[in-house]
Amino acid sequence: MASIFSRIVEGEIPARTVYEDETTMAFLDANPLAPGHTLVIPKEEYERLNDLPEGLASDLYDTLHRLIPAVEDAVDAPASNVAFNNGEAAGQEVPHVHGHIIPRFEDDGGNPIHAIAGSPPDLADDELDDIAERISANNQA
Repeated sequence: MASIFSRIVEGEIPARTVYEDETTMAFLDANPLAPGHTLVIPKEEYERLNDLPEGLASDLYDTLHRLIPAVEDAVDAPASNVAFNNGEAAGQEVPHVHGHIIPRFEDDGGNPIHAIAGSPPDLADDELDDIAERISANNQA
């Protein structure tokens, strides 16, 4: 079954669309965390960021890059958080890649990205070195 976002792309569900091109679409979040909270999606349905083909990932970033200042200016926000929940354990509720542009305001009660992960782990230098080595090894082409 198609995700709610795919149904928005197909026009089956209405949305307050703020941008659309060949491969991406952006619309206001139906349950905003702030005025102007915008979702940016690839039109094709992929569950996680790492599932996106490289060209589509670039298109998605280009759309985010274009829309961040447009969203901030529209609601007179001095800043924004830009984030992806990548997988169910990270809080992803819709299995269709979507980036959030959440405008931020002075004294809005929100927190920085570092506040989302709970208590930080206490990692020794050798553990950090091991993690860095494994990430580097996994990233070899």
